[in-house]
Amino acid sequence: MTHTPEAPATAAAPATLVREATAADLDVIVDLHQRARATYYRGRVPDAQLDDPAERERWRQGWAQGLARTDATLLCAERDGAVVGVASYRREDGAPADTVKLFQLHVDPDRWRGGIGSALHDACVAGWRAAGVTTARLDVYWHNQRARAFYTRHGWQPDASRRPAPDATHLDLVLSLSPAAAR
Repeated sequence: MTHTPEAPATAAAPATLVREATAADLDVIVDLHQRARATYYRGRVPDAQLDDPAERERWRQGWAQGLARTDATLLCAERDGAVVGVASYRREDGAPADTVKLFQLHVDPDRWRGGIGSALHDACVAGWRAAGVTTARLDVYWHNQRARAFYTRHGWQPDASRRPAPDATHLDLVLSLSPAAAR
């Protein structure tokens, strides 16, 4: 996947360009990811963990590994030349060839509710369909009601085959991309 066409600009939402991430985006991605995680985990995870430089470095290494993987897709959403969102997905080891996992989808918290997440999601779905993917999976932090509502609006449903344990912190979701859904 190269560049995704810009989502149309409106008075309420300027155009969003979704493109493949590059190594030059790494620090911006890590900063954005850290801000987004801190916003939705604050009050549920100790602040020391959210603000820990070692935790930031761990995420930096994870994103760098993702960028280096040939089997992963990392996308950046831009507005006015600034990266304001990021997403990553790939096929999990051992998963069927027509199944993909969305590992990350983050939007700059200052830009929430502006269509950036939807533009990233639409680009992911387009990439999945182009690759013949029929099922997408993800897990979402149980208490992140904003993210759960976002995924519900985009057609994701709780994965009936993966019921959460009583002490689970995450909910597994699934999105069917059947040929009928592609029309």
